[in-house]
Amino acid sequence: MIIEGKVALVTGSTSGIGLAIARAIAAEGAKVMLNGFGDAAEIDRIKTELGALHDGADLSDPVQIEAMVRHCADELGAPDILVNNAGIQHVSPVESFPPEKWNAIMAINLSAVFHTTRLAIPAMKQKGWGRIINTASAHSLVASPNKSAYVAAKHGVAGFTKTVALEAAK
Repeated sequence: MIIEGKVALVTGSTSGIGLAIARAIAAEGAKVMLNGFGDAAEIDRIKTELGALHDGADLSDPVQIEAMVRHCADELGAPDILVNNAGIQHVSPVESFPPEKWNAIMAINLSAVFHTTRLAIPAMKQKGWGRIINTASAHSLVASPNKSAYVAAKHGVAGFTKTVALEAAK
């Protein structure tokens, strides 16, 4: 198993797609750091099921993101695998889209991808091995009405991913 013993940090992994990704990675023998919100008892159950750790960092805050990556490195090792999966959504016509919702969507869906990546890349380069998986959805390619922030952020994730690949991939 190519990822056995590797360290994976999976954002947005306390439910849904992120949890499915974390389960699959753990099943392949990787050590997993979960991230996300939810019921504390349920998160404890998931941690036990996967033999994982959890960090509840708010991904809209770069300081908490830095602390989460440091927590992962201190407890499990620097991430070999980074899965940027966390995301939020708000639906509204652009003229009535609340600016605070726009800012939150950009922070969590796009800026957090930048922050986790910039923090994970140095150790990956030092080790000569790493994988970054950014979930971007169909909205990274096509638009939908009333989803201006989500679509803009996901288009940004797609472009960011291509740029980092050109900079870091071998």
